Amino acid sequence: MFNFTKFNTKGKEIEEWLIKELGNIRTSRATPTILDGILVESYGAKIPINQVGSISSQDARTLFVTPWDMSAIKEIEKAIVVANLGLSVSAVDTGVRVTFPELTADRRTALIKLAKEKFEDARISVRKLRDEVQKEIEAAEKEGGMGEDEKFRLKAELQKLVDTLNGKLADTEARKAKEIQS
Repeated sequence: MFNFTKFNTKGKEIEEWLIKELGNIRTSRATPTILDGILVESYGAKIPINQVGSISSQDARTLFVTPWDMSAIKEIEKAIVVANLGLSVSAVDTGVRVTFPELTADRRTALIKLAKEKFEDARISVRKLRDEVQKEIEAAEKEGGMGEDEKFRLKAELQKLVDTLNGKLADTEARKAKEIQS
């Protein structure tokens, strides 16, 4: 009996990667995850912005970063501007306000295209993973661990797992495209 645990584990990692990547794509709604990749210069080291302060949503198009050390406000503002995410940034007494401008039709189209590219990267990873598992199945058959019928049954079972995973990835990408359009 062949064990598909490796496929399931790596498939879940691919799915989580796609969700994270799509979460970093800006939509018209303010989401704190957009700032996750930003590093702030603090005490001589580059630190992720979420470790320098708390990020909260003020409304649908505004985030507010409240630093734990108020002397870091200028550095936070600078880091967000340097990240070039197309966001409007302003420093106030208690933190940094980050405003998401309204998306244009061209920008929405570009963001949907980017989401499709991330989705395609995930599908390529699934195909590579499928090929690895198929080689393992064929190697097990050559070693005499299974018959030809068993090999074909396992390959069919593997293809069902691949189809299910690709369906989940497609659903994730479709939700993001719909979110960008709204």
